[in-house]
Amino acid sequence: MCRNIKPLFNFEPVATEQEIAAASLQFVRKISGFTAPSKVNEAVFEQAVQDITLIAQRLMDTLVTNAEPRNREVEAQKSRERNAIRFGTKEV
Repeated sequence: MCRNIKPLFNFEPVATEQEIAAASLQFVRKISGFTAPSKVNEAVFEQAVQDITLIAQRLMDTLVTNAEPRNREVEAQKSRERNAIRFGTKEV
């Protein structure tokens, strides 16, 4: 899976439309192999992003959990710590 696509479920505040659209765009880029499609593929590429965004939004709206919502800042700090270990850089 593409490392640029981050989990969006069970956060407080909930994922925004922009975050879901950005994840959808990354997904379509990953599976199509295009960062930016050619003119001939542009319409179908954009339609795929829109379709996946709608489906992802529906998924986010209907998933259920009993777990406590995660905090974005805490999760971001954990990610920075993992990256510091992984890449051997100073901890942020």
